[in-house]
Amino acid sequence: MENFDASRSTYFKALLGPRDTRVKGWFLLDNYIPTFICSVIYLLIVWLGPKYMKNRQPFSCRRILVVYNLGLTLLSLYMFCELVTGVWESSYNLFCQGTRSAGEADMKIIRVLWWYYFSKLIEFMDTFFFILRKNNHQITVLHVYHHATMLNIWWFVMNWVPCGHSYFGATLNSFIHVLMYSYYGLSSVPSMRPYLWWKKYITQGQLLQFVLTIIQTTCGVIWPCTFPLGWLYFQIGYMISLITLFTNFYIQTYKKGASRRKEHLKDHQNGSVAAVNGHTNSFSSLENNVKPRKQRKD
Repeated sequence: MENFDASRSTYFKALLGPRDTRVKGWFLLDNYIPTFICSVIYLLIVWLGPKYMKNRQPFSCRRILVVYNLGLTLLSLYMFCELVTGVWESSYNLFCQGTRSAGEADMKIIRVLWWYYFSKLIEFMDTFFFILRKNNHQITVLHVYHHATMLNIWWFVMNWVPCGHSYFGATLNSFIHVLMYSYYGLSSVPSMRPYLWWKKYITQGQLLQFVLTIIQTTCGVIWPCTFPLGWLYFQIGYMISLITLFTNFYIQTYKKGASRRKEHLKDHQNGSVAAVNGHTNSFSSLENNVKPRKQRKD
């Protein structure tokens, strides 16, 4: 039995690699419990929040949404630029890059990817704003699945493979988030909504991101380096799950929902509904909900 346990441990260590000591002592990374607790609290709020808001008036949140989305846009832009320059300076291999082959350049990637991990905690606020504004239809299975899993996945990534081949998906996702959160921020300003036209292309960009990540990850399987294969297999599987969910969302939103949108847009300004990342960014539904009370000035 002991020989079996030892061989199993050796197998998983070979598949996943040893835990990376370079992030020891970093905020939230030493222990998984805080990340797990934050995820449980998130899911509890997703479950209980709409019940709490059921008989209450929705909040506008318009001003704070502008600040919030602007902040995430700038953070995403910072991460994208730092990852691109870090990869370029260290001459990362596109097909497969190990986690300990670029010296100090690896540390630059690790520092940026910690912010990427932490940003997944900040992005829980996306859902909380939906709850406060009583836009519960925006809290889809895709939305909750994506938000709840990313924080947990990236805790493990940061502890085992915090650089090397891990950079690619994070770089693409940071770029997509620059577009997405800038869209959200601009749509928070009523006068800007008629000029927002790229909501559909953000979802297309997300699907392209997942496909490119699968292709690049598969390269690491075909032409392996020192990057653990287990993480590559896992990433391919996770990307497939996102492609499945996002494709279904895209079809429901832009294909089967075409007739519903045409009817809806008769009563709302063009561009007031932004369907991205598994939910819509609609302020019009809020305005309808608050008709019985005095309208806010913000």
